[in-house]
Amino acid sequence: MPVLVRPENMARITTPELARAYIEEQIADVRAQVGGNKVLLALSGGVDSSVVAALLIKAIGSQLTCVHVNHGLLRKGEPEQVIEVFRNQMNANLVYVDAVDRFLDKLAGVSDPETKRKIIGNEFIEVFAEEARKLSDVKFLAQGTIWPDILESEKGIKAHHNAGGLPEDLKFELVEPVRILFKDEVRMVGKELGLPDNMVYRQPFPGPGLGVRVPGAITRDRLEAVRESDAILREEFAKNGLEGKVWQYFTIVPDFKSTGIRDGKRTFEWAVVIRAVNTRDAMTATVEPIPFELMQHLTDRITHEVAGVNRVLYDYTPKPSATIEWE
Repeated sequence: MPVLVRPENMARITTPELARAYIEEQIADVRAQVGGNKVLLALSGGVDSSVVAALLIKAIGSQLTCVHVNHGLLRKGEPEQVIEVFRNQMNANLVYVDAVDRFLDKLAGVSDPETKRKIIGNEFIEVFAEEARKLSDVKFLAQGTIWPDILESEKGIKAHHNAGGLPEDLKFELVEPVRILFKDEVRMVGKELGLPDNMVYRQPFPGPGLGVRVPGAITRDRLEAVRESDAILREEFAKNGLEGKVWQYFTIVPDFKSTGIRDGKRTFEWAVVIRAVNTRDAMTATVEPIPFELMQHLTDRITHEVAGVNRVLYDYTPKPSATIEWE
């Protein structure tokens, strides 16, 4: 059985050599735990689940089935990247579920942030459970649980995400190969497993995805405006050397419009808010001072390339008094 508690004398994984040793150790542990049985994994495309998927592919190959649920709240290009990396490059047994309409229809008209979160979480469990029932003889559920999840759960800071939300007929034994690792160690292991940098060093991304970056009731036009403006922001930060130097950056499209001018005519369109913050522990955060010339360029691109947008704002508020996300 795999180790469930991080040994007090365990060296921090800071080198490729230490990462390789950990990978080999986990491959042996997973094979011993799973044997010839099948394993199921919800693959979001985030760092933790992606590293678990890559490790399990090496350990048990086709015994692993990955389920990627596209709920329509992912960033631009993310579902395509999951398919390209895992199905096309790693030859994973990947089930892709297009549930965009299903999620967005359920969220239509819902403006309360916590209600939105519950709908997204519950619907994800429903979709995942439906896919799990289509598979036979699955005895194990793999999860991207990491050591801070365990520590925060023990301290009562947040609930630990586990198999508890699944229906009664779907009870699995857990496989958690990065359970005793810190986030930086997970990234080091992912790098050694051959995952692309933009997946390994992916920014923190909320569970409800872009759903919390469209404040109020989610509409498809505002959701698309967030997706497109976010892609422009990430592209420009990469070009200007800010990728990897700024902890988290993203766009928000609030539920209000303002008057503008386009081609000499009045417009009444959405505003895009840019948020870029630095933090060590996410408990407090400072605002990144983006160069004015870059802000001008971002404003020009967003207002010309993103449909339905005529204004760009920058959020200068630290945490506290603001939270990092808007919802």
